[in-house]
Amino acid sequence: MAPSLCPCRNSAQVSLTSHRVKNGDDFVANLWDVHLRVKEGGYAHTLSLGLFRSDYMVHEDAGLLQVKQVEFNTIASSFGGLSSQTTQLHQFLAATEYPLLEKPLEGLGVEESKSVELLANGLATAFEVYDQPSGPGFGRRPKWPRCILFVVQDAERNVFDQTHLQYQLAKHNPPIPVFRLPFSGILAHTRVEEESRQLLYTIPRTSSWPTQKTYEVAAVYFRSGYDPSDYPTQESWDARYQLERSAAIKCPTVLTQLAGMKKVQQVLATPQSASAPSILSRFLPDGDPSDLAALSETFTNIYPMDNSATGLEARTMAQDPERCQAFVLKPQREGGGNNIYKGAIPGFLKSVPPSHWGSYILMELIKPPPARNIILRNGKLEEGGVISELGIYGTCIWGNKEILHNEEAGYLLRTKGDKSEEGGVAAGYGCMDSVTLV
Repeated sequence: MAPSLCPCRNSAQVSLTSHRVKNGDDFVANLWDVHLRVKEGGYAHTLSLGLFRSDYMVHEDAGLLQVKQVEFNTIASSFGGLSSQTTQLHQFLAATEYPLLEKPLEGLGVEESKSVELLANGLATAFEVYDQPSGPGFGRRPKWPRCILFVVQDAERNVFDQTHLQYQLAKHNPPIPVFRLPFSGILAHTRVEEESRQLLYTIPRTSSWPTQKTYEVAAVYFRSGYDPSDYPTQESWDARYQLERSAAIKCPTVLTQLAGMKKVQQVLATPQSASAPSILSRFLPDGDPSDLAALSETFTNIYPMDNSATGLEARTMAQDPERCQAFVLKPQREGGGNNIYKGAIPGFLKSVPPSHWGSYILMELIKPPPARNIILRNGKLEEGGVISELGIYGTCIWGNKEILHNEEAGYLLRTKGDKSEEGGVAAGYGCMDSVTLV
């Protein structure tokens, strides 16, 4: 199965009215407005693709160890490509080098992550269902060859992670054409056929040729578009709207991207009370109550920062120099490096207008048990206390309340020094690691 909290039903509509979505956050408001613009003209597709990653850490409370969810990623869930390479490297070292150490390491049992193969399979499945009876491409004469389009950042640093998925798709029978397009080039190199809403991509290097090479895009895979810096102008938002209104299967749709916002995580994590059932129960309507309870146990305490009674109490805790030490303040952002921790929270809130506080959530810190290890970072060995974070990938294709594809897709393990509060690898805080089963 895909990770828990898969937004397969009604996507981002988990208590997301226009008013609650915007809530002082211009970036989220603009994403919501893209949805409203497309909805007004009518969506051209019914299928959605998700390549998700649900992140977890071990929490220790009074000697009891529990698995707690850190966050759920719905857009540009990275490092699936590098995770597979990391586990293969560690398997090789465990078989050839570790037994030769002064203090040999043997029998590590490094668990391989097949994330490249499985994530690429999710993309390949979307490519295939595009032309099936329930897909948006069905019944159209294939005037153009079809492809998958990777929409990447203009100054992409994570290219080597992404290209492993491209290599895997090239092994498909027959090979699936994949093209990379910087976000800033969307309007210049794509267009939408008005009647059919087909998304057409013209290869930039053929623009001077007598005949341009054009492809119909079956699936758009966003590896950008998750940060405000990806939208420097109104043309950037028009580009996102153009892709969203097309018939291509999106990974993710703008609604699925909104479903990954921290506010949604906070709403889902709100426990059931005598006066109100848990919103989480909407997504497990026929499930065993014990399943709902077990899933709820993976949540840490998450509070809104709005004007509700709970939100006002959270604001009090966040501004208290002592009580704030137990929390992290999170905005509706992806990509690492955006969170505010512990004693830095009160000062940060003073720099933000209170009218914007509602766009943040206050999350109780997860406290992992102590562990020691050696990290290779920036070419140097660093030994000491470490913390690890486990991400579980999943792929899902759904439409019209029907799930067409849903499977687990490998794992990512990141390890960092225990004094580091952020954990992103691309942001320079953590390093790639592998799981050994004991």
